[in-house]
Amino acid sequence: MQLCLFGTSKLYAVYKLEIDKILKSPTTTRSFMCKQLALQLHRNHWSGNDVPHGLFHGAVEMFVFVTIIFVFVAYAISIKFVYCRYSQLWPRLLNKISTPLCTVGNSNFCPTQKRSSAHLRNSEDDKPRLTAKETRVLLVTAHPDDECMFFAPTVLKLVESQAAVYLLCLSTGNYNNQGLQRKKELLDSCAVLGIPSDHVTIIDDKALPDDPAIQWSTSLISSLILKSIRNYGISVVLTFDGRGVSGHANHIAIYKTLRHLVSAGRLPEGCQIFSLHSVNLLRKYLSVLELPISWLLPSDFCCVIGQEEYKRAKKAMLCHRSQLLWFRRLYIFFSRYMFVNTFQAITMETKNVKIY
Repeated sequence: MQLCLFGTSKLYAVYKLEIDKILKSPTTTRSFMCKQLALQLHRNHWSGNDVPHGLFHGAVEMFVFVTIIFVFVAYAISIKFVYCRYSQLWPRLLNKISTPLCTVGNSNFCPTQKRSSAHLRNSEDDKPRLTAKETRVLLVTAHPDDECMFFAPTVLKLVESQAAVYLLCLSTGNYNNQGLQRKKELLDSCAVLGIPSDHVTIIDDKALPDDPAIQWSTSLISSLILKSIRNYGISVVLTFDGRGVSGHANHIAIYKTLRHLVSAGRLPEGCQIFSLHSVNLLRKYLSVLELPISWLLPSDFCCVIGQEEYKRAKKAMLCHRSQLLWFRRLYIFFSRYMFVNTFQAITMETKNVKIY
């Protein structure tokens, strides 16, 4: 703005000298000199040297600067609002997954249903709702490091709420013959996240290798998941969705297996299944800035952590030393999955049947 005013005052001085010359010149040449000055003023107007044009540029720059500051402040306030609102809603969200859903007319099987049509157990004759301490959650992953790379916010929030969290890891991550080392790293990571070692099951089966090129057996995965659900009395199962977050074939195989179990009605009564939302590349690497977007979009379950919990998630990631390549370190700082998890319920698809 100061530069603009400086240029304006300099231009005014030049024009004043020209006008003085015209006034001192003979009458016969004044008309010609006035035309020359008018032509010069016209050229300066289109070249950006006139007073109004310079002021316009300065005003535009100031407007853009103020707008950027306003957007930044507004976005920061929105993130703060989400954290405050989430802390108020978390008990309700925890109660949502702690409450078994039941299907009318089926006393043997109770699949997860859509919230809009679900019937909650709330009568005196029905079983009481589970408390946070009684909630047993099974996290099903494909490889060591999945638990903290993708699910750290959920694990930390559930452990903080005194829910019992169990981990079923379906491979040792032996892609580069590092299976033994990665097992130890997984147990160290779970200790940081708050999952006891006796709650961790690591499957070492040649039929389930850490290899996206090999199709995992649905029947084998089904038997392993059902065994864990029955052994530990699981009420909630968490895993990947149909895109597997990173697109890994092993992640997607788990989702397909759980969807099959839901569709076939093979899950115990009251057991709910939630899949982690996969997001596009831009949202995935917006870090905490993605939080307002996740908050506005619909989901069945959501977990958000703050700075202190993020430090624990980061510490858990650092336990996987064999996997800490340069892009993994960037992931720790930029991934939204280090701050927020949003889930969609895997429901039984029902068809309306007309009876005549």
